[in-house]
Amino acid sequence: MKRVTILALDDAAATTVTAPYDIFSLTGVLWNLGRGEDFEPRFQVEVVTPRGEPARCLNDLTLLPHRAMAEVEATDLVVISSVLDIHRTLARQGEIIDWLRQRHRDGAWLAAICTGTFALAETGLLDNKIATTHWRAVDEFRALYPRVRLQPDRLITDAGTLFSSGGFNAAIDLSNHLVERLCGRLTAVQTANALVPAMTEEATGPAAMFRYHHRHQDRPILAIQKLLEGCYPKAVDFTMVAKQHGLGRRTMERRFKTATGDTPLHYLQRLRVEAAKRLLETVSLGFAEISYQVGYQDAGFFRRLFIKHTGLRPNEYRAKFIRTAAPAAR
Repeated sequence: MKRVTILALDDAAATTVTAPYDIFSLTGVLWNLGRGEDFEPRFQVEVVTPRGEPARCLNDLTLLPHRAMAEVEATDLVVISSVLDIHRTLARQGEIIDWLRQRHRDGAWLAAICTGTFALAETGLLDNKIATTHWRAVDEFRALYPRVRLQPDRLITDAGTLFSSGGFNAAIDLSNHLVERLCGRLTAVQTANALVPAMTEEATGPAAMFRYHHRHQDRPILAIQKLLEGCYPKAVDFTMVAKQHGLGRRTMERRFKTATGDTPLHYLQRLRVEAAKRLLETVSLGFAEISYQVGYQDAGFFRRLFIKHTGLRPNEYRAKFIRTAAPAAR
């Protein structure tokens, strides 16, 4: 049985503690119970705080830990909750940095959720490695940790023994990924099916990861985003798009970047990469056909773009994330 230690820090979003706790503690349990089979928990899970004191979450919810982090003699995985302000966290609970370094030296994997990546970066272990964090914290993170290869386009990152996720709801995605790494694909699929209801196409389509980029009040830009999300496989004339929404192209590009953090072209490319990822996961089409379906005649160019955005070759991505087989169809 693998040991999982969840480090709950002050000012965390409660979900970044409770979601991984539920997923790991119910792995090998909920699926079996639902099928009337004997259950066998796959993880021994506990919540710790720096000094064993209750953790006060952002919404004033207080979480009682099992013990202090110094009492942890050995663990296989440490999951780090989100933080509100890394400087405030270090001032109040700075002892976590040496503790995290020691756990990693002892062989534990470290996984940071949302802005918990700041705490993981403070250890220096992420230098020259990939990571992600909440999209609103990207500029601050890059200023503080320029040696980390931040990839904010990615929901989760896997650097071997160091992991991170984007927004706090991605705690579920990261936990499922870690279940797969530690227990295998079958157990991860069973756990996800037991805990997660069937998703609609709206929730899983290529535009799903951009939902946070809609949280602004620039209505013309919102309309352009919706347009791109609906016609991403087609050729796009950005000058014409800007004109249709009463803007000059340069003005449109400036406002789009301010509102979403992306240029219109980069946004479109990311939509196409996300669409390609869904196809790689679900159908047996070759990558040249997938490239065509998402809007690229030049499969070689799109392959390079795909690798740049995901860090994986298309065949590597398919092998890692393939879902239940589906027929090849347009």
